[in-house]
Amino acid sequence: MRKSIAVDMDQVLANFIDKAVAASNAHFGEQLSAYEIFRGEHSEEKRQQFWQIINEPDFFRDLALLDEDAYDVLKELNETYDIYIATAAMDVPGSFLAKYDWLREHFPFLNPQYFIFCGNKKVVNADYLIDDTVQQLRNFTGQGILFDQPSNQGDTEFPRVHGWKGVRDYFANVEAHVNVK
Repeated sequence: MRKSIAVDMDQVLANFIDKAVAASNAHFGEQLSAYEIFRGEHSEEKRQQFWQIINEPDFFRDLALLDEDAYDVLKELNETYDIYIATAAMDVPGSFLAKYDWLREHFPFLNPQYFIFCGNKKVVNADYLIDDTVQQLRNFTGQGILFDQPSNQGDTEFPRVHGWKGVRDYFANVEAHVNVK
């Protein structure tokens, strides 16, 4: 039986942060960093406006690919594993269609029946989850794999991968251990 890998979308496949920072700074006429925006430097009113901006139906449609190696590595893994995309879209419900379209455009080989739009990833039933958010990995019941991002530096609770070449190496090592047994 094939094992399964669930993959987060934002900041693992898609570069959400750069667009969110640019949109926020343009809207508010500021030059805040991602840290300042996401760690509460905005007033409550600005925070609500920010969430309205990113909840626009097309906001997620034209995100840049985070790592050019993602396509090739996912395509390779898709030959051996069932690949699921598990994105916490409940935080931005206006993003569903844009995220779906983005995934179909950038990863046409993936089965759209395996796209999971959720909140808490505890509901994801896969063997592995690749995510940049430690809390999502804690909620997950399989093997969590932390995708390296500035926001998760210092976290050592889960195996860490650096980019999609790191993902390839991680699963090559998993396969090597399986074939030894």
